[in-house]
Amino acid sequence: MKYKSSIIVFLLFGVLVFGAFYPRVNFKERESMILHAVMNFLDQAHFTPKAVDDTFSKKVFKNYLKSIDGAKRFLTQEDVNKLKPYELQIDDQANARTFEFFDLSVDLLDAGVTKAKAHYENWIDKDFDFTKKETIEFDFDKKEFAKDDAGLSEYWRKAVKYEILSRIYELTEEQKEKEGKEDAEILTAEEIETKAQEGAKKMYDNWFKSMTKLRRSDRFEAYLNAITHRYDPHSDYFNPKEKQDFDINMGGKLEGIGARLRTDGDYTKVVEIIPGGPAWKGKELEVNDLITKVTQKGEEALDISGMRIDDVVQNIRGKKGTTVILTVKKVNGEIVDVEITRDIVNIEETFAKSLILDIPDLMDNVGYIKLPKFYSSFERKDGNSCAEDVAEEIEKLKAAGVNGMILDLRFNGGGSLRDVVDMTGLFIEEGPIVQVKAREKNSYVYKDKDPKVRYDGPLVVMVNSYSASASEILAAALQDYNRAIIVGSSSTFGKGTVQRFFDLDDAIRGGTEFKPLGQVKMTMQKFYRVDGGSTQLKGVVPDIILPDTYAFMQTGEKEYDDPMEWTKIDPVQYDQDTYIVKDRAALRSKSESRINGDENFQMIIENAKRLKEVRDFTNYPMDIEGFAALMQEREDDADRFEKIMESDIPGFEVKNLKVDYDKIAEDEATMEKNQDWIDGVKKDIYLKEVLHILEDMSKS
Repeated sequence: MKYKSSIIVFLLFGVLVFGAFYPRVNFKERESMILHAVMNFLDQAHFTPKAVDDTFSKKVFKNYLKSIDGAKRFLTQEDVNKLKPYELQIDDQANARTFEFFDLSVDLLDAGVTKAKAHYENWIDKDFDFTKKETIEFDFDKKEFAKDDAGLSEYWRKAVKYEILSRIYELTEEQKEKEGKEDAEILTAEEIETKAQEGAKKMYDNWFKSMTKLRRSDRFEAYLNAITHRYDPHSDYFNPKEKQDFDINMGGKLEGIGARLRTDGDYTKVVEIIPGGPAWKGKELEVNDLITKVTQKGEEALDISGMRIDDVVQNIRGKKGTTVILTVKKVNGEIVDVEITRDIVNIEETFAKSLILDIPDLMDNVGYIKLPKFYSSFERKDGNSCAEDVAEEIEKLKAAGVNGMILDLRFNGGGSLRDVVDMTGLFIEEGPIVQVKAREKNSYVYKDKDPKVRYDGPLVVMVNSYSASASEILAAALQDYNRAIIVGSSSTFGKGTVQRFFDLDDAIRGGTEFKPLGQVKMTMQKFYRVDGGSTQLKGVVPDIILPDTYAFMQTGEKEYDDPMEWTKIDPVQYDQDTYIVKDRAALRSKSESRINGDENFQMIIENAKRLKEVRDFTNYPMDIEGFAALMQEREDDADRFEKIMESDIPGFEVKNLKVDYDKIAEDEATMEKNQDWIDGVKKDIYLKEVLHILEDMSKS
């Protein structure tokens, strides 16, 4: 297929003419207009345009069914069979801007929700036999759609029974804790079952109430995103309200938890933890967690599966000082409750800061810089950027005579491209840092043009599977230049793409009565290392890999459906004379020997295997004895590992730089936050191993 660059230019400057549309006030005409604009943007400007053919149609069909009924709670196989004839026609309808498949799906889904509610109401007041041996499957990919309405009723029988069962177990455990306590209310087994049934009924009633509020426009957005995700997982349609709340920032001036969320099928997914926010401080909520329930402390849980994202946010947001409990499904499959006290995000927590680390008789006076994100000058009152701040921390550490430096980019999701280029340049002479390539264009090379080197000694960069984007650019460049040792998880996140928002209103002439139409976020460019390899999908593989919780699970970009592929372009010439890492293989071998002999790291590996087993176990018992035994086994296993990083490392000394004393002592809150940070660093066994690596580097 031939793509005309002139069309792309016109499109990006908002002069695409929407042909023969003379719109009336009609939702189908508005949908057709939106689809037309989205399809044209994707075709003309996406980094890797797709042929709109039968293969496209089959993939969209699968994506859409998963997004509207991924848990297979509403549609039966009979319903799916009615949709099946359209499986190879979606491409034709998309090209014709018609909606026969979508219209039928909305009708079937609305009817399915009504039927599901009736099935639920039929079962919720029934008496269940909690001694009967049966199971329920929670891996929806392993499940088939119910054969017919009778099969759907059976699904809801199990769903209702399991919800009551899990509540019986929780209430029973609460009773055990109350035993022997004065004035404690002790419930009988019958009272516990009644209370559990009432709680389940209240939750499901609220959930169905929210499900019946879903509009055709909500389904249409799911349909559009089934199309955009055929191109890549980061290209999305945003209605005008969603764009205002892009990734739902419950931070900034809002009183909330400090997280960004997105709808992911039936679930609400955590896509970013805002550094400095309550969730970030708590360290329990993580990127890629799937939120299934929201509970206001002291009240009944609210199931948010399938709920509109703005309704989810309204339930999570709240006044400073109040508490919300999020029930989340972890990447490893565990279901945990995360309790967060709402607060205002403290932006200062995102700024670069440093410490001095010592282990006497091993490696003393090591500089440690923590950078939670790559922020720009507009995010700081004084105008400093993260590159300028890191440069300042380097100068302070040099003045303290440090023998090595650690730059910690763990959980750093990225940020400013300009700043990552400047920051990488602090450690090398001038030269290329990263290549950025758009479709059908030559790559553009971002260079550090400052020959000055701020730090020329041994350097370790710490990353993990949540280090993404700008973090990957810096780690890749310093690895390619052989300037630093990269240490961390088996790979970084692997997001090597760049997205940009396009306003659909700018792409359509006329149709003012239908506007605003929303925006499309589209992947336009890819990052490439100076050696020509992409950071997309593969991420950056550290020189020294340290075991972590997710060592045996697929995380990052690789876990998405249809991620863009890894590709390679021509390398650019690069070289540096500042500091050359000697014998990486020997450094790796020595680290592996220490890891193999370290009890804590061996416990981490054992725990990672356990969590993989937990995730792979999806068929749960529905008798109280079997369920309680499984829960107790998991709780006992978790207790064995929860204290791995709860104790101070013997002999590990952590202190502030003297030049920072006055600033830290300005107020009690700052002193408390600083002490919390130091206390956490003292328990970090990964930092202990990095000090060993720096010692090996200094000897070599």
